[in-house]
Amino acid sequence: MKKICAWLLILFLIPLSGCAAADGEITVMATFYPVYVLAENVLYGVPGVRLQSMTPPTAGCLHDYQLLTSDMRALASAKALLCNGAGMESFLGDVVAQYPDLVLVDCSQGVTLLKDQEEDGHGEYNPHIWLAAKNAARMAENIRSAMAALLPEAADQINENAAAYTRRLLALDAELQESIDCLPRKTIVTFHEAFPYFAQAYGLEVAAVVALEPDEPISPRMLAQVVAKVKAAGSPPLFAEPQYENAALQAVAQETGAPVYELDPLVTGDGALTAYEDTMRKNLRVLQEALGDTKINQ
Repeated sequence: MKKICAWLLILFLIPLSGCAAADGEITVMATFYPVYVLAENVLYGVPGVRLQSMTPPTAGCLHDYQLLTSDMRALASAKALLCNGAGMESFLGDVVAQYPDLVLVDCSQGVTLLKDQEEDGHGEYNPHIWLAAKNAARMAENIRSAMAALLPEAADQINENAAAYTRRLLALDAELQESIDCLPRKTIVTFHEAFPYFAQAYGLEVAAVVALEPDEPISPRMLAQVVAKVKAAGSPPLFAEPQYENAALQAVAQETGAPVYELDPLVTGDGALTAYEDTMRKNLRVLQEALGDTKINQ
């Protein structure tokens, strides 16, 4: 496992050209995996650009992420920083103060944000915006606009890349909408607050959330409350996430008899150009199994 993580980290430190940054190249950094995947599609093959993820592709969601010394060193040589926005990166104030000339691109601009639960530590809004394909397309457009302005000599290629990627994302969005709309059941229980945008976009109802913060233990009182909600909803499927331990979710399954599946919030991966579509289609297949015509033992 350590070897795999090391190779993934090396992958994300390699520039798009496949070699070390040369004189005259600029470094564009993405804060974490989903932003990186969107950006690599927009910037694919653009000369003079080195795209790098600030955090390794195994970092997951940036819940309470604290900047490392290595992060600050990397940002010192960067021309632009692509961030998710919507409160995901609580450290941005420190970055702006330290590097006032850094071009900061907020990929959440133009996305209709959903209110977060008060207990969640992110802030006023839920930041998991990329999990609706139309939002991902909007994020890619924000990257395109900023990068075309930053690199006017490469604007045509950036615009072409973004247009092609947007078509793919919107086709994916239509596929998800049509496929999920046909499912006879629409109620789910998620591990943490990663899927409100997905649920809203594709007509699902999140009956309960097991953990507000994925890395924090759940108290017996909170567990009992979740169990009650799940039972009241008829024990719909529970969805774990591959990036996190799911002992609390397994406890809910034991208490309610609800089946357990897995949805990927797309915060880790191999960085393939098709990673977004591949993961979302994998999630679709899981939902079709969990909510489809095949009878689920409840």
